[in-house]
Amino acid sequence: MSMKCELKRKALHLTGLTVPLSYLIFGREVTLTFVAITLVLFLILEPFRIVEHLRDRVKEKLGLYVDIIEKVEREIETIAREHEKRSIGAHIYFTLAALIVICFFPEDIAIGSIAVATLGDAIAAIIGKPFGKHRFKNGKSIEGSLAYFLTALLILIPLMGFFHAIIGASAGTLAEFYELPPDDNFSNQLAIAITLYVLRKFAF
Repeated sequence: MSMKCELKRKALHLTGLTVPLSYLIFGREVTLTFVAITLVLFLILEPFRIVEHLRDRVKEKLGLYVDIIEKVEREIETIAREHEKRSIGAHIYFTLAALIVICFFPEDIAIGSIAVATLGDAIAAIIGKPFGKHRFKNGKSIEGSLAYFLTALLILIPLMGFFHAIIGASAGTLAEFYELPPDDNFSNQLAIAITLYVLRKFAF
């Protein structure tokens, strides 16, 4: 994927910051409703993204709007990972993970986990792809991982202090590096949230 397409993808990914911002401004219940509705809409629309003949049927019915639909199709095609073109997209995994994190974890952990997974992932790609000189076998770079880690620290320190932020940022960096299944947009949030919760519950 070209850097231009990667930037488009990350710009779309950054809309995920609306979730922690909503939590900060409107509280848990409003944010839960917002994320749940968004997930339902994504699940309804996802078959049309994946299955071509379903899209063709929609185009036939909409008629005059075919050009707009096809333009959107082309844009989606350029920013989708290869495995997403015929399977569940990252937006589904991200939204589902956000819903779980908000439901089951305290406010500061939920806000921190979602913000880190969103912004950290974007910064890692923006720094790592053009400037990553020291790469691993999986294509990740030291520079990208360091960018993720530092971004995570900046987000987590004000929320929960330096020690917990170090551990949470490390968990997120490892989850992002290894792209834990089923998708890193899902596992990243959960890895940070679970790590921070266990640390708070059983350590300090």
